[in-house]
This record gives sequence, structure tokens and C-alpha cells, in this order.
Amino acid sequence: MGFTRPIKETRGFKLTMARIKVHELRDKSKSDLQNQLQDLKAELALLRVAKVTGGAPNKLSKIKVVRKSIAQVLTVTSQKQKSALREAYKNKKFIPLDLRPKKTRAIRRRLTKHQLSLKTEREKKKEMYFPIRKYAIKV
Repeated sequence: MGFTRPIKETRGFKLTMARIKVHELRDKSKSDLQNQLQDLKAELALLRVAKVTGGAPNKLSKIKVVRKSIAQVLTVTSQKQKSALREAYKNKKFIPLDLRPKKTRAIRRRLTKHQLSLKTEREKKKEMYFPIRKYAIKV
């Protein structure tokens, strides 16, 4: 793992200093991300214990970095899951609400282009019998 630099071994957990790079997380598999998440959560628990017992100040400042890393891992997993679902529902007739485009309430309720272009029988007949007159001006 090129993104971590072990500082100290504590009860089987390696405390890491460097922040995680998201572009590296995107290449990982689902199981790798789950393992990473477990490691980070365990590390956060250790740091919180250190905070309560009056640990070193560098450990206290590290809590923010670890929490951010956990958030990044969770974000990447949810994004991957959502993209997989989008791919699965790509050519289906109905798409789940959370995968549909957000837009605004008014835009979602608007008529479709096809519905707007439809004309009644009466309108069609009127256009057919009384077409728009075109005049050419003689110079």
C-alpha cells in the first residue's frame, strides 16, 4: 500500500500518517475498501482511547485525518454502488427514484416533448382546411 507510512505498531494495528488519495481508492475492489474501512475505524477507536487517557498531541490532531479518510472510503463505496445500479437499470423501462435525474419538482411534472407536440383531431382538420397563406411580393 503506497499511500500509508507506518509510524508505530499498536496491538496489531498500524497507525498511518499520510492521508488517503481518493484516486487510489477508486481503483480498489469492494473487499479492499471494506478492509480499509475496518482498519481506519479501528485506528479511530485507538486514537479516541488515546485522547481520553491523555495521549500525545499529534495523536489528537490525527483524529481529524482518520475521520476524513473514513468519509472518503464510504463516499467511494457508495459512488461505486450507485454507478453499478445505474448500469444495471440502463435499458429498463422503470428506474428507481434515487437513480433518476434530480431536476426540480416543476420540471419533473412538465409534459414531455411528445406530449407537447400532440394535436387534437379538430386542430389537425383546421390546419388542413385553412393552411397558413404564403404571399410573394412582386418587385
